[in-house]
Amino acid sequence: GFKVLASASHYWPLEDVDGIHEFRDTNGDIVEGMVNKGIYVTEKKGVTFLFFGSYRNSCISNPEACGPEGVTFSFFWKTQDQEAKLLPASGGRVISSGFKICSNEGEGSVEFYTRGNAMMKWKASFSPPGPYWTHILFTWQSREGLKVYVNGTLHTTDPAGKVFYDYGDAGAQLLTGPGGERGRRYVNGAFDEFIIWERALSPHEVEQYFTAAIGVQVLLSSTLPWSLMTTTADPVLPTNAYHPIIAGLSQDRGSSQAPQALLRYLQNVSSSLPSKSLSENTALSLAQAFLKAIEDFMLLSNWIDGPESPVVFSSLIHTIDTVMAHLSLNLDGNSLPLTLEGSSAVADYTVVKMHPQALNVSHYRFPSRGQSYISIPSEAFQGKAWITIVGLLYHNMHYFFHNIKPVDTRIAEAAAYKGYMISASSYLISLKVEPLPQLSHNLSGSPLITIQLTHRLTPRQYSQALNKSNRVHLYCAFLDYSNGTGVWSNEGCVRESGDLNYSVCLCNHLTNFAILMQVVPLKLTREHQVALSSITYIGCALSIFCLTITLVTFAVLSSVSTIRNQRYHIHANLSCAVLLAQALLLTSFQLSPATLPCKILAILLHFFFLSVFAWMLVEGFHLYSMVIKVFGSEESKHLYYYGIGWGCPLVICVISATSSLDSYGESGNCWLSLENGAIWAFVAPAMFVILVNIGILIAVTRVISRISADNYKVHGDANAFKLTAKAVAVLLPILGSSWIFGILAVNAHALVFQYIFAVFNSLQGFFMFLFHCLLNSEVRAAFKHKTKVWSLTSSSTRNINVKPFNSDIMTGNRPGTTPTKLNTWDKSTNSANRIDLSAV
Repeated sequence: GFKVLASASHYWPLEDVDGIHEFRDTNGDIVEGMVNKGIYVTEKKGVTFLFFGSYRNSCISNPEACGPEGVTFSFFWKTQDQEAKLLPASGGRVISSGFKICSNEGEGSVEFYTRGNAMMKWKASFSPPGPYWTHILFTWQSREGLKVYVNGTLHTTDPAGKVFYDYGDAGAQLLTGPGGERGRRYVNGAFDEFIIWERALSPHEVEQYFTAAIGVQVLLSSTLPWSLMTTTADPVLPTNAYHPIIAGLSQDRGSSQAPQALLRYLQNVSSSLPSKSLSENTALSLAQAFLKAIEDFMLLSNWIDGPESPVVFSSLIHTIDTVMAHLSLNLDGNSLPLTLEGSSAVADYTVVKMHPQALNVSHYRFPSRGQSYISIPSEAFQGKAWITIVGLLYHNMHYFFHNIKPVDTRIAEAAAYKGYMISASSYLISLKVEPLPQLSHNLSGSPLITIQLTHRLTPRQYSQALNKSNRVHLYCAFLDYSNGTGVWSNEGCVRESGDLNYSVCLCNHLTNFAILMQVVPLKLTREHQVALSSITYIGCALSIFCLTITLVTFAVLSSVSTIRNQRYHIHANLSCAVLLAQALLLTSFQLSPATLPCKILAILLHFFFLSVFAWMLVEGFHLYSMVIKVFGSEESKHLYYYGIGWGCPLVICVISATSSLDSYGESGNCWLSLENGAIWAFVAPAMFVILVNIGILIAVTRVISRISADNYKVHGDANAFKLTAKAVAVLLPILGSSWIFGILAVNAHALVFQYIFAVFNSLQGFFMFLFHCLLNSEVRAAFKHKTKVWSLTSSSTRNINVKPFNSDIMTGNRPGTTPTKLNTWDKSTNSANRIDLSAV
């Protein structure tokens, strides 16, 4: 049981409780965990809280940081009776940003959250503790899910979990306290013996710890720092030369020490280690104490978001390399092979001294298990009397290398895209061998080092990598300290294979390795950018001018019966939406992103471009009702059309703006962000409209083709077949089919589609004016009729016999009489339900 506890990452004994054995030495001092600081009790309105501190970048706040080993959380819990003394850790629940344990209305539960590529929640319920101390322990691994043990026995599991979107308390702290509303707080529970392992315990280990905690008292022969208890070997006092160093590293410095001062201290320790031999246990003690101090530094540091973070942590890695190299060179072993292995919150490590002849496999691999490793062919060790190997696999170090400037690297390919930052996208792994192995100088020769690293992408990196408008560059890189400071380089390394999930690299040297990722948006050359921009400006300006003429024409001719129907009202609304959208688009080019005017304009652009698609959908529905199937009255269609054309875009835009306002006008232009999925608030409705209208266009084209074929059979008119092609040309601008080219124009390999899309989309207004105003026979006839009326009115000739316009005959009006006034939405089946192909 003590050995299980000795491997814990965090241990808070709290208070001596009858029935629960604290782990003490012979002097009565509690053996405290690797992290046992920042505990304090606060009283507020009679309620007791216990605050354990902030654990950014650890399993406590981010279970994804635990890796495949998982995490274990253990404590004793009981329902507090009214007369019992409240313990320091009292409350109704234990929470962090990674998990929550609570008791509510006769049910206890454990909820576990992960924020990886898929946001997941695991939940398992158990009977709540009564008035007696109950041991609760749960383990979680990504492969096996959640397991809850009660009093040392497996009670319930949740192996699969489910997608979840509400993580509750998002802080990185771990605390206990009462749940419920502020005005209804009450203390109903007590806690003791909080322990966290940053790995999943086996069922046998759970039983061992539970038996020790409630059974035999564990006694040690001497008072030792916690760092000496993390090995299964018999603990002994370190040699005198290293004792002061280990004692100094094991001191609890608290959270007040500045990160810069601690970094300087660690660097001084690494450079001033005595040149004396170490026993195996002393070496393990020094390694654990030093890595514990490194962990303290990582928890204290505030550089993770700063530009100096890569420089600071490359220096920190060099410091760790120095200490581990000292251990390997001064390790005293009477017989070979000699192996030291250990694990901490910072890294898994191994130190091996051996004769190469004892290596009875084709490759030496570190670590021996897992999907991230370094492999060295045995032939690289030939001719060596003995070798020393030092391996390190860092757990969280890659988080601090996410803001690397390309100009600060020796990666020529990355420097070509100097405006785009580089991030570490895998674990950092290190392997040093003395004497140096014999490797090929040529990357096409052999032997070579094989490095396989699983990618550890953040949700943002994963989203960027899946974006088809980005090009993802993955580099096999290492930290080069040849000039004194760590600089990322890829010299002597090549990425042989892999995908978005892993990479396999071949290298001809050993050091610290990682996979670096650089995401570069696909960009056109300056010439193509100028050409496409010119097409857009000229096309939009021409469309705006033509649409203005179209709307004025429809307004002037609205008194003519053939123009006064649903078809032309739909044309007018579509023209208005396109005109406003293109006018706002030209205006947006003059605004700077991340400003309030740009954000407002982005919302308006979203609304009006959605309205364009909505009215194109109305055009499709109306065309379908005229040609294929007549449905609904004119009045009902009037309401539906306006609801679809303006109402639906408004609803979508309001929902999108209220839920993700930060996605508007922030990413380089006055439009929706492409990074967080907000663009789907436009793309999804647009794709729906395009697909529906393509279906309608195909159905209508088939009907027109059949009519043309019948005319050819009856009248022998060869021109009838041309009617189909001309009809399609008329319908394309108002059904939005040209936007298909926008889907095809998502990368530089489809440059021709970008030009086609720029031409057709910017000239949509021009084509609408051309086919539905200028070349439309009904509009031309109505304009001639209107011109005659104006001419006669201006000459004051009232008795002249004016030949009636054919639309008056169609509506049943006698020549010379006043036409019957029609509703704005004309119910005439002759005008409203006739295919508008007169232009062809």
